[in-house]
Amino acid sequence: MFDKLYEAKQKADEVKKRLDGLTVMGSAEGGKIKVTSNGNKVIQSIMIDEDFLKDADKEELEELLALAVNKALEQAENVSQSEMAALSQQMFGGLGGMFGK
Repeated sequence: MFDKLYEAKQKADEVKKRLDGLTVMGSAEGGKIKVTSNGNKVIQSIMIDEDFLKDADKEELEELLALAVNKALEQAENVSQSEMAALSQQMFGGLGGMFGK
């Protein structure tokens, strides 16, 4: 049983490393604001178009930045859930036989 727990921990660590290497992006205002995150929902960069920045007011910029960040984090969450679902299926997909199914 401890072997299975150790194996599950190792595989979860592998997924975390893989998610660290994945990049997702959220954008707003037609790509004038871009937020990049890794698959573990850590913001890597924020890019704001200089021409847009010159003309944007503070409130508009804050709203659009929040929108882009939330889109990036949503993409990261989707990737993370997909990776964890695949891991769960790999680890526990064959458990039906253990319970007489």
